[in-house]
Amino acid sequence: MNAIGRNIIIKKLKEGVTATKGGLLLAENHREDIRYVEATVVSTGSECDGIKKNDVIYYDRHAGHKIELDRETYHVIKTQDVVFVL
Repeated sequence: MNAIGRNIIIKKLKEGVTATKGGLLLAENHREDIRYVEATVVSTGSECDGIKKNDVIYYDRHAGHKIELDRETYHVIKTQDVVFVL
């Protein structure tokens, strides 16, 4: 699986459940206060500078779309949606 152009294929890292100060348990999709999420890069397009396979990145949680391949869920985002690379 290869990304094309400015696209990046990523695998989101699972956060799991977090607890609030009051003890309320929140699933990761209910954490609206967190805008950027962590992911691992699976593939980058030829026009992606500074990002390579296996990099850990943070990107805008509302960016891109999901794809499913061999029962695995991946996300496709644009280079401009990446905030920083670890």
